Amino acid sequence: MRNRRAAALLFAAMASAAAAPASRPAPSSKPAPSSKPEWAYAVPVPGQPALPKIHEDGKVYGLPGSPLHFTRNKVQGLSDDGRKTRVAPADWFPNEHPRMPKLVAEGDAARKIVACALCHSPSGRGRSQNAGIAGLPAEYIVGQLHDMRAGLRQSAEPRKKNAGEMVEFAKAMTEKEIREAAAYYAAIPWTGWMQVIETDTVPRMASADGMWLPLAGTAREPLGERIIETPADVARTDLRDPHSGFIAYVPRGAVARGRRIVTTGNGGRIIACAVCHGANLNGVGPIPGIAGRSPSYVARQLYDMQQGARHGAMASLMKPVVAKFSAQDILAIAAYTASLPPGKPGR
Repeated sequence: MRNRRAAALLFAAMASAAAAPASRPAPSSKPAPSSKPEWAYAVPVPGQPALPKIHEDGKVYGLPGSPLHFTRNKVQGLSDDGRKTRVAPADWFPNEHPRMPKLVAEGDAARKIVACALCHSPSGRGRSQNAGIAGLPAEYIVGQLHDMRAGLRQSAEPRKKNAGEMVEFAKAMTEKEIREAAAYYAAIPWTGWMQVIETDTVPRMASADGMWLPLAGTAREPLGERIIETPADVARTDLRDPHSGFIAYVPRGAVARGRRIVTTGNGGRIIACAVCHGANLNGVGPIPGIAGRSPSYVARQLYDMQQGARHGAMASLMKPVVAKFSAQDILAIAAYTASLPPGKPGR
């Protein structure tokens, strides 16, 4: 039933696009000029100020609400024997999620697969430089891993190292492991941990491993046409605390502009997002929810699809939608969807 419902939605979306009035120009295959959201990739700027190291590798730390203690090495999925070989990363709250499949919890050093739980966390929340995958449909996750394995999903930013790493992990995974990981993360509900703040200025930032972190001091800088997604508590995020969320600083008016594009289909120029992603943008059947997700991740995916770095079945349906998006459109959509409360997906 879910698949038939989703298929009907997709047919409706395609039929709506095909039935667009003749006076409306067909979407161009050429992307809008300067549409790249550089801020979403958080590539370190040459000469940027150095960020201080927050925690020492061999020291033991704890987190609020957890009875457990781990070294920072363990948090990073590394051994404490000086060799820093890959081990199962720390799981601060093991009672808050189902039992993890072996590959999710431990990875496989022999095949050079890092534990899914390291980057995406045991709870599936992820961080701004990767993806929060909790609550995504299992069918969708399986499809994306298949696309990566087939070379159909990459990043439009060649310097985004972890996107290339994911492709290699997908190629090395068995079909059973793919489906186990997908079922595991799909079973964990996505809950909000993003605070969207409209502002003109932000604390001075630098990039660390694709994540924006504030520099020491009280100096601020103009936000401009960017979204800066940064940890609400840098120290807790450094220890991969799944209870500590993120702040998304967005330009004033961006949420309202995004609402207009998303809810009206940009004045009828494109298919409204709710046609496929559901009335509250929490997903329908195998179509993923986008409410309350990382704005950096959403912006990267819109641009990647626009540039042809994603070629799978879902991406193909999105291509006419994203074809003419400008950088400002992508920013506004990401700001609006991040501001929405996540909920249960439709069926």
